[in-house]
Amino acid sequence: MDLEKNGNNTRNDQIARIVKIWLCIGLFMVFMQVVIGGVTRLTGSGLSITKWDIVTGTIPPISKTAWEAEFELYKATPQYEMINEGMEMGSIFKAGTFKFIYFWEYLHRLWARTMGFVFAIPFFIFLSRKMLPKSLIKDLGIVILLAMIVASMGWIMVASGLTNRPWVNGYKLSLHLSLAFILAGYLLWTTFKVIQPSPKVIHNLMLKRVMVAFLVVLVAQVFFGGLMSGMKAGLQYPTWPDMNGKVVPEVVLDGGNWNVDNLVNYDSHGFTPALVQVLHRGAAYLLILLGFYYFFKSKKLKENVIFVKANIVWITMLIIQILLGIWTVISCKGSIPIGLGVAHQACALMLLGTTLFVYYQLNAKRL
Repeated sequence: MDLEKNGNNTRNDQIARIVKIWLCIGLFMVFMQVVIGGVTRLTGSGLSITKWDIVTGTIPPISKTAWEAEFELYKATPQYEMINEGMEMGSIFKAGTFKFIYFWEYLHRLWARTMGFVFAIPFFIFLSRKMLPKSLIKDLGIVILLAMIVASMGWIMVASGLTNRPWVNGYKLSLHLSLAFILAGYLLWTTFKVIQPSPKVIHNLMLKRVMVAFLVVLVAQVFFGGLMSGMKAGLQYPTWPDMNGKVVPEVVLDGGNWNVDNLVNYDSHGFTPALVQVLHRGAAYLLILLGFYYFFKSKKLKENVIFVKANIVWITMLIIQILLGIWTVISCKGSIPIGLGVAHQACALMLLGTTLFVYYQLNAKRL
């Protein structure tokens, strides 16, 4: 059936169930990619593969010779020379060995390749059978473009850690993470329009404005969170609610530290990591204020069951995320806790998802 012969809402209603399942599978895969990426970053695995071979890189090292060749390439990186010198080949199950860090980076790249196939093959099948309306094709085209940008930024990020420094550039890491969240958000919004094409929209301008403000701060918070991770800022101030006994560290209050050199060379001066943590905490407090203000105002609107339940799930995710953030930062004593760090990042994506769903009930059009 040619879906373009029908009205917009009718076309969405008639989109085959298999297309909806396909979109949900895509969302799950993007979510898992973010989780795997978090593990890859926190285990220091991201620089273990020094080449970006889109096709040949699909096959991992199998023979002893192939593993040794990969290990030799890694030994030429600053990370090995400055941090991991003497590392053993080990196994994929032994943390701190080459095969272990190689496994996580390989899995991160393999999952991305798999997503490409899972998305592309059904897309062309559905397209050839005229199962996708023009509006959905346009949205999916944007998803494909975003995915390409995220992948390209991922390699730019990795390349920044293969010369002169033992870690990837924190700003590029944060940009890569933020773009991944934007990709997930856009795909989720597209899925909302397919699965719930005609929701009962809540017409409340005040709530819309508060939710827009919350979304803006949340996007900024994701970027700050990426900087926290990329700069390992949590290690400097593993206390809460103070920062090693101070509300704002003196290094941030010192006007002499506010210069471009400290911002660029953040790993040689404590100013930028401290500033980033101040901003990250400040944005979290602002999210709490906006979140609870919105929630209590929205409780007056009880006629829409979906909206009421969505708000409850959303505020629950916000509370969990805040608690995870506190738990993570106070656990950063000597090293960043991998489990908590990954959970904090995954919960951030779920918070974004629930926020978008709530906003969709307020404005079921486009962002």
